[in-house]
Amino acid sequence: MSDAAAKPKRGDRRRVLITPEGIALPVTLASRGTRFGALLIDLAIIFLTIIIATIALAYIGGKLMAVSPLKLGKGGPNMPPVVQFALILYIAFLFLLRHAYFLFFELGPRGATPGKRMTGIRVAARDGGRLTTEMVLARNLLRDVEITLPLVALFSLSGGGLADWLVFGWLAVFALFPMFNRDRLRAGDLVAGSWVVEARRLKLADALSTGRAATSGTSETTGASYKFADEELAIYGEYELQTLERVLRDGRPEAMAAVHEAICRKLGWNPGSGDERAFLEAYYTQLRARLEGGMRMGKRKADKHAG
Repeated sequence: MSDAAAKPKRGDRRRVLITPEGIALPVTLASRGTRFGALLIDLAIIFLTIIIATIALAYIGGKLMAVSPLKLGKGGPNMPPVVQFALILYIAFLFLLRHAYFLFFELGPRGATPGKRMTGIRVAARDGGRLTTEMVLARNLLRDVEITLPLVALFSLSGGGLADWLVFGWLAVFALFPMFNRDRLRAGDLVAGSWVVEARRLKLADALSTGRAATSGTSETTGASYKFADEELAIYGEYELQTLERVLRDGRPEAMAAVHEAICRKLGWNPGSGDERAFLEAYYTQLRARLEGGMRMGKRKADKHAG
């Protein structure tokens, strides 16, 4: 049985992602404590944003009320239309903040909220592909079932009855769910098919060699010159660029060899061996330049399947 297929030992956080191209990318699962810390940071950011928005609304509302004070009507005081509109915007903002915060950041290129980025973790698809909207929606909507709904129910109950214990048990089951599976999965991760893994903080500029391969495409090791034609770069898009970036960040020889062989096979080149990093750095730099140039011209290719 291969290492990728072997069942991990208890406590071992190392896993292998197999990309759709068959490339094995070693990853390390985030610890439970790190995930909890990231969630606390994100909740603190959301809470602070709500406080700032509330203070801003109160200040703006006070100014508007000074201009258009409340008027008495048959049903009691009538709020000026402009204040009503500001209140509607505030409620809509709170709704979007609660539901869109995690979706927006986890669907981004880093697959991580600010809390996850600060603690050095990110969300990854367990099938090795890219995170889809459906995956991110599933894992975040399940958070309401896991935490939000039982917390609301718990605080709304009178206390001491059977219902309280049932709600508390519901909350405990989901809160402790990551403690009882090897992959440290939330229920949302299980449904969505996602992992939360460590994301090395090493900057790509530090991961790239200081030699000429990354800039001119010439290897200092073998002297080979790597120049790729536009049609050779056009076979990949942003998702593949991000995968290549992760491989270069990690610097694992076995992963670089697998990616090098996969790209050469696509290009129709003879893979050879011994100069994988120089090849990948040159391909990454030139592919990134091509994609950034395309974005400036209004073109965007999400992945190799995009037209």
